[in-house]
Amino acid sequence: MAAPNIVNVSAIYGKTVGAALGTSSADILTNSSGSGKVFKINAIYISNIDGSSNAEATVTWYDASATTSYNLAKTVVVPADATLVVVDKDAQIYLEEGDKIAALAGTSGDLEIVISYEDIS
Repeated sequence: MAAPNIVNVSAIYGKTVGAALGTSSADILTNSSGSGKVFKINAIYISNIDGSSNAEATVTWYDASATTSYNLAKTVVVPADATLVVVDKDAQIYLEEGDKIAALAGTSGDLEIVISYEDIS
């Protein structure tokens, strides 16, 4: 599970994933593609699709090498019809082999997550 050298990459693929969030933590993006690959997370957005109620969002990064999760956003209130930017191009993070991003909502059905990333090999 060594960090790959990204100086001499052979390919970079731009990708995006999204999901509706429930009240139980769910894995949204996992780097299970094997050694030699890294995911560069460019943006994580949480949108509140409820037109009248605020909702809380929690987003975690799981570090497989430390077998520990860390909060990127912890019970942050997302106002009705608003979007929270958790990660953007000014503060990217990397997912090494086995690392993952998970998320949950305080209220089921109110929040959606979108992650934009680069699959680098």
